[in-house]
Amino acid sequence: MSALLDRAQGFASRFGLRAPILLAPMAGACPPSLSIAVANAGGLGAAGVLMMKPDEIAAWAKEVRAGSNGAFQLNTWIPDPPPVRDPDHEARVRAFLGRFGPPVPDDAGDGTLPDFAGQCEAMLAAGPAIVSSIMGVYPPEFVAKLKERRISWFATVTTVAEARAAEVAGADVIVAQGAEAGGHRGAFEAGEAERRQVGLFALLPAVVDAVKVPVVAAGGIGDARGVAAALVLGASAVQVGTAFLRCPEAKLHPAWADALARTMPEDTTVTRAFSGRPGRSIATDYVHALLDPEAPAPAPYPIQRGLTAPMRTAAQKEGDVQRMQAWAGQSAALAKAEPAGDALRRLWGGAQAILA
Repeated sequence: MSALLDRAQGFASRFGLRAPILLAPMAGACPPSLSIAVANAGGLGAAGVLMMKPDEIAAWAKEVRAGSNGAFQLNTWIPDPPPVRDPDHEARVRAFLGRFGPPVPDDAGDGTLPDFAGQCEAMLAAGPAIVSSIMGVYPPEFVAKLKERRISWFATVTTVAEARAAEVAGADVIVAQGAEAGGHRGAFEAGEAERRQVGLFALLPAVVDAVKVPVVAAGGIGDARGVAAALVLGASAVQVGTAFLRCPEAKLHPAWADALARTMPEDTTVTRAFSGRPGRSIATDYVHALLDPEAPAPAPYPIQRGLTAPMRTAAQKEGDVQRMQAWAGQSAALAKAEPAGDALRRLWGGAQAILA
């Protein structure tokens, strides 16, 4: 067991951490306050910058550096090909969503995402120790820029084949995301995200055996037992998302935070209901309604994201978790309403005790 702890401590020291605990880069759920608390407790902060413009990325990094030791990762999605639009189908989706919120404007699906190239340049300018990816691998020219600046690249994968591809592309660390993880599935091909749902206990040792770089375990890790198990299976560190969402520094809507406490593993499901990309959510009334054979299939990402925006906004204002985009990992009920620093110390201190 001492060898496992030595490996984890070595990984932590390499990246200036006191504990091998990484905050998951959850887009929309990683305010600076949460990363500051995690970093000051010895872990790694994070921002999912998917919906952030360059000036917002810069402001986030500046605030976290001002309040902590500056240990954080920045993450964005590798873009999918442009979606194929179907006006008639989108009209059916808008009519369906009108049952759960205000009328959906005709142009709700026309919004655009922030410019990927601009986000990449902003992440370089912010100068974090780590830039991570999900949904694919970065272009070679961007990887070269990361290497020039000595910024480590953590690549999120959901299969062994993806792990091998990421290592060949130059990833310094692989983040193995099990199907238990809350939020969006990190599959390189969107169409495979629902079909290939490999649990962390099967995925992690297979990835560790397949690559030469360190592996971080992610997905369904909610307490010290999960941290210890991940290290036994070969991980050098763990990445945790849902277990931090009930912490006050996460500033989560109270209805969502309270729902996590009573969400058992079987109360979550992988769905395209909110964004058009598969993600694990609490199985709410809206999510269940989409399972009706008469319900229209979600539009592609990011069209569905735009179409659901009026419903999601209304749900937030009204505190109705049944219509919220309430992402949750399968270990959601293990999350505790406690300061993030206490949560991190409980995770790592407990794992050390188990492995000792």
